[in-house]
Amino acid sequence: MKDNFYRFSAKSLSGAETEMESYRGKTVLVVNTASKCGLTPQLEGLENIYEKYKDKGLVILGFPCNQFANQEPGDEKSISEGCVINYGVTFPMFSKINVNGKDAHPIYKYLKKELGGLFCSRIKWNFTKFLIDSNGNPVKRFSPTTKPEEIEEYLKTILK
Repeated sequence: MKDNFYRFSAKSLSGAETEMESYRGKTVLVVNTASKCGLTPQLEGLENIYEKYKDKGLVILGFPCNQFANQEPGDEKSISEGCVINYGVTFPMFSKINVNGKDAHPIYKYLKKELGGLFCSRIKWNFTKFLIDSNGNPVKRFSPTTKPEEIEEYLKTILK
């Protein structure tokens, strides 16, 4: 079996272990999120794209991270409430993780290895986005400042 995204798992905000295998056959957008970031309004754009394309095979996976300027200080309950109340998020959200350093979540170690950044592979800020095709292969990395609406044009070309 090819070494790909489906071999990983992560803990959901509710504490359930989720196998990435459950997203096999879907196009996946992985995003590190934060509720107190200037880019946090992107959650609304991400939710809009999710609503528009989930029936065409898109799933967005949000991974809260507090490694950038302490912009995700809350616990799972406050993260969940903030995402739902403020932005109406219905796509899957996971427990808070690290995306850089020796304690980085295995999913992020893998994605950074597969799709390094412009100067180095480390995540520079919240809302870095990784697109994984329906076969579990990382295909594109988007910068934190790339708006969800800009990703939509790319999505149209790869969704079934």
